[in-house]
Amino acid sequence: MKRVRVMHVVAGGDIGGAERLLADLATRPERTGADHQVALFTPNRALAAYFRRAGIQVHDRGLVRENPVAFLARSLGPLDVAWLARRIAEQRIDVVHTHTFGSHVLGTRAARRARRPQLRTEHHVMHYFDPSCSPFTRWAAARTDAFVAVSEYVRSVLVVAAPAVAARTTVVRNGIDTEYWSPQEDASPGPGQPLRGGRFRAGVVCRLVAWKRVHLAIEAAALANTELLVIGDGDLRARLEALAKERGAAARFLGHQADPRPFIAACDAILSTAEKEPLGLAVLESLGMGKPVIALDGGGIPEIVQHERTGLLVTEATGPALAAAIRRVQSDRFRLREMGESGRRFAVEEGSIERTCDGYAAAYGAVSRA
Repeated sequence: MKRVRVMHVVAGGDIGGAERLLADLATRPERTGADHQVALFTPNRALAAYFRRAGIQVHDRGLVRENPVAFLARSLGPLDVAWLARRIAEQRIDVVHTHTFGSHVLGTRAARRARRPQLRTEHHVMHYFDPSCSPFTRWAAARTDAFVAVSEYVRSVLVVAAPAVAARTTVVRNGIDTEYWSPQEDASPGPGQPLRGGRFRAGVVCRLVAWKRVHLAIEAAALANTELLVIGDGDLRARLEALAKERGAAARFLGHQADPRPFIAACDAILSTAEKEPLGLAVLESLGMGKPVIALDGGGIPEIVQHERTGLLVTEATGPALAAAIRRVQSDRFRLREMGESGRRFAVEEGSIERTCDGYAAAYGAVSRA
């Protein structure tokens, strides 16, 4: 069967869950039933290099700005839309696939100009509620053919916030490469060595931005006398480092790691403190590595963290509540191992990238045939 030709529109500077999912899809053409290309608008040259290293054909608009004025010019002006529409036509694209907010209006206008159907993945729901984003994303949504939500939680929000969008939405949960994200020996290449048999070590893997609420992990680590590895970078790093020093938390800030697996392997458990996490790709990756997850209960997290089986769900979003959960497991290595093994089984059976690719193969086929 002929594969669908898909153009992903990426407008932003981060290498986050959406970008990693895109790379996973694009490098599995047989499973997705599609050949994938990327039209890229980013100020971050590392993002362009990331896609190219994965072997993806990238149509790079060059070094662009990322600020409100640049967003308006890119989305509403004629130049970038015309450039993108030409790429879509020249490459004989069958489906335009938009992702995060920066691509919504731009990708929709270009798809309509090139007369191609559009699929949009809703990786989050914040853009439906932010007054500065909502008019743009809703305009684009009204002109988008079909949607994929990354979790049942995201779709449930759309049912209330945008019923017409929800009616055109299927759920395809993000998945991981369970061979890559698999248990490995604790090598701890960072500063210092793991204190196995000694101090409990937790980790948090995310961008250091406000809604990830990493300050709660720092407070919990200080209260539970737990070592904490902070794997990731972002605007709040300096403030969080100051908080860790103020609270006396044994926290190591390791910055962004292209391969975080050795650091995850060095932890006894992974913490997730985000506010209404849509799904939590880093959480699923940690489960794949056999690490139990202690997470705040909300968003799409309960879809992948099973309380008392693959980790613990904490209902109160406070440092003391997280610390209490850590204390429950920090002296019970046998229980930790059991939860880690269950988490690994869940990732393999229900969280694999193969399941995700199958879902997108069906979505691409349906949109291209409509």
